[in-house]
Amino acid sequence: MSLKDVNVVNKQKRKRAAIVIANPAVSTTTGWNVGFWWSELTHPFYEMTEKGYEIEIFSPDGGKCEPDAMSDPRDSSGYSSTDLISLGFINHPELGKLTENTRKVSEIDVDDFDAIIVAGGQAPMFTFESAVELHRKFVEFYEKGKIACALCHGTAILRYARLSSGEYLVKGKTVTGFANVEEDFADNAVWDYGLLARDKHVMPWRIEDELKSLGANYIQAGLWRGFAVRDGNLITGQQNFSGAETARLVIEALGE
Repeated sequence: MSLKDVNVVNKQKRKRAAIVIANPAVSTTTGWNVGFWWSELTHPFYEMTEKGYEIEIFSPDGGKCEPDAMSDPRDSSGYSSTDLISLGFINHPELGKLTENTRKVSEIDVDDFDAIIVAGGQAPMFTFESAVELHRKFVEFYEKGKIACALCHGTAILRYARLSSGEYLVKGKTVTGFANVEEDFADNAVWDYGLLARDKHVMPWRIEDELKSLGANYIQAGLWRGFAVRDGNLITGQQNFSGAETARLVIEALGE
């Protein structure tokens, strides 16, 4: 579904972005149900619709997508209780339904969009390896000179995305993504609350380490700081507090 009448600023030159969220999964490290992260969908959605963009939401397999519980402002943990943008999105009579029946990534016609934005959450770390069509679409956006963007653990896509030449898209690129200091923080939190044994980690691998190993120039702004970086038509955001910064770089790259 697309919302063609949300905050239309410029009807004559509307830009279009495809936001991809992860399908539900079960973590192989914790056994928890995992999914997408609300703010990594809603904050870019807000920033871009305010500028008149048309947004469509996709997922690798299509269908109903579930958020990571702690990303929901209504969750009893209170972790995201101050995220009023997500709270408004969830409770909006139309917007709140957009994650209930997403279209498959395979249905994206790259020529119809100016940008692809791959949101994070925990599920990408367990599901993106097999999301072959997402790998293809992301690379197609990039090789056609369109904006290819990934955020937080959504940057897991860069572990698998290869150019037509066979080389990793991320090689030689300046990028960011969920940082090791943030993974350490998450691990320590679940250990301290007794939710996971100390010989276990929340994530099966780490974004920062993997992107460096593939030849990327990985950078970050510090623990939980909103941050995004652009290298040509590749844009990456650090973590769940970076949705607005990421979207603003996309908007800047495409021009208002």
